[in-house]
Amino acid sequence: MGKLRKKMTPADGCVWITGGSSGIGAALAEELAGRGWKVAISARNKAALAEIAATHDNITGFEGDVVDRPGMAKMVADIEKALGPIALGVMNAGIYLPTNMPDFDPTLFDRSFDVNLTGTINGLAPLVPLMTQRGYGHISLVSSVAGYGGLPTSAAYGATKAALFNLGESLAMDLAPHNVHVSMIAPGFVKTPATDVNPFPMPFIISAQEAARRIADGLAAGRTHISFPRRFSFLLRLINLLPRRAYVALVARGTGK
Repeated sequence: MGKLRKKMTPADGCVWITGGSSGIGAALAEELAGRGWKVAISARNKAALAEIAATHDNITGFEGDVVDRPGMAKMVADIEKALGPIALGVMNAGIYLPTNMPDFDPTLFDRSFDVNLTGTINGLAPLVPLMTQRGYGHISLVSSVAGYGGLPTSAAYGATKAALFNLGESLAMDLAPHNVHVSMIAPGFVKTPATDVNPFPMPFIISAQEAARRIADGLAAGRTHISFPRRFSFLLRLINLLPRRAYVALVARGTGK
């Protein structure tokens, strides 16, 4: 099919953002709508979707739950019927449920895996066939710098985000021959309802609007890996090159664990 197209434009179709009713998803919807994209946002909260959609004529809300696989298939069909082909899919829906040891609660892992990982698969299930059939498209998975290596209280969350990195890298190789570009987004600390519960200092934290601008710039440039803030991301990736014993001891000491 020729050279892989890494840059989608509004002329190619619309954007679909899961988890678009708050935080990074909502801010990214507004940012991309302002850049001329028709944007579909999805989430469970109908009222919040309507509030975000009211901010720009280019944003349309679609109510649904990422854990509902048949519902996601119907949603994708509804989006394409209303807004045209999905050229860019941003799989952003996710939850952060801190793990507080020594109390081991397996339900935190169940819920995290259902939303963050299986929920992503449920969005990809109807989207990938459409893009491969059309012969173009861009899928971006929202992971986290927590996916680079283990962090305190992130046993459930970090495991899902690490899995998304592996998933995205594998899909990038498998889908490139079909002219479908796959990229990864790995934010550091972003001020959202999810991070508001954190009781510890969050270095280099930025607003959701700033995160959205950086993501939109990266998507427009066709970047494969969008991570920020750069200093924090680089530091975490660097220390992950250490032997595991040294990494665990360094992070534990640095976080007071």
